[in-house]
Amino acid sequence: MDFRYHYTKEQEEFRKEVRDWLKANVPDEMRSRHGGSFQDLPEHVYKFWREKHKVLAAKGWLYPTYPKEYGGGGLSANHETILTEEFERARVVRGFSMGLIIPTLLVWGSEEQKRKFLAPVLKAEKIAFQFFTEPQSGSDLAGIQSRAVRDGDDWVLSGQKCFITGQGDPDVLFGPLVTDPNAPRHRNLGFFIIPFPSKGLEMKRQNLLSGHESCFFFMDNVRIPGGALVGGDHQGWQVAGTTLEIEHGGRGIAFPRDEALSNLIKYSRESNHNGHTIGEDPILQQKAMEALINSRIHTLFSKRNYWMYQARQEMSYHGSQNSMYGKVFRMVNADLARDIMGMNSLLDDRDPRAPFEGKAEAYQRSSLVGAHPGGTVEVQKVIIARRIGISRTRERAAATPSTSGVSGV
Repeated sequence: MDFRYHYTKEQEEFRKEVRDWLKANVPDEMRSRHGGSFQDLPEHVYKFWREKHKVLAAKGWLYPTYPKEYGGGGLSANHETILTEEFERARVVRGFSMGLIIPTLLVWGSEEQKRKFLAPVLKAEKIAFQFFTEPQSGSDLAGIQSRAVRDGDDWVLSGQKCFITGQGDPDVLFGPLVTDPNAPRHRNLGFFIIPFPSKGLEMKRQNLLSGHESCFFFMDNVRIPGGALVGGDHQGWQVAGTTLEIEHGGRGIAFPRDEALSNLIKYSRESNHNGHTIGEDPILQQKAMEALINSRIHTLFSKRNYWMYQARQEMSYHGSQNSMYGKVFRMVNADLARDIMGMNSLLDDRDPRAPFEGKAEAYQRSSLVGAHPGGTVEVQKVIIARRIGISRTRERAAATPSTSGVSGV
């Protein structure tokens, strides 16, 4: 039985159009070493992609399924899948803002906010950084302490955020702050769009295991207009839930690509040791197969979620299940890669002996760092327990463009 997906003639023609355009418009030196990610891009490469994203957005290829009226592509899920495949194959940097503000504004934003904040992101004119984590509340988002105090028609912000990730400087920041310190948890927050730069708002880069993409932000009486509040002034937890539902994997991916796994299998097949390939060693062969199976399981979770999201099916534990398994299997596969590749897996891109231009070493670091963003493994377990009914408390998945019936998913 053939389980492969077979594209139509028209879809393959679209694929050829995308592939030809990328070949003609993206020089080799402007392609990412790490697939479609934005990890520590050189400044000239970053600037190239800032401009190229505007061209892709105008073609409807940057955010293909979102509404055309705000700058999206208005295309189908099949178009998005083909674009994802071709962008990954060509090592095209997809976006610097991660796009997590888009579903949040589609669900919760007023028409004015969609025109003012959503459209510039979809058109790649502005970059938005997620503004959630604080030093004392990394895994407990409801425990944040940064404040937003109403002053006439404005809001005045104070506090600090950390591990705010993105390449370059943002144009806006989005996230929750405490608007009512006397209200109970989950009812004491507002969700804000914060312009950057703003008076009293300072950004400092963090030098972390994963690189220099994360920042500290310090807010000292930062004044923003009342129209920057998304939702009600006590609805920030609910608005943030939409962002997190997508970040956890609730939107899924039709054809996720695991470059680290592909490289590991290639290394096992082609690297020689004492006249034999590494893959001929029965123990290392089993480890390679274990890594392959781990990755394929995550692929199935991602495919299922993508189908449910596009079909506007109600979801519960599915996003957090995808997130939890993704965090765990990547750490497990990094261990397996060290067993198979040995110390070569720890050679970075400055060493000519590094496999795959140092990508194996980058994976070792990113697999550890990736256990935190969007909620730790333990946080995902709590969410799953609440949604399948085995916790003391119950909850339902937050609204998304898929489940709330808005245009564009």
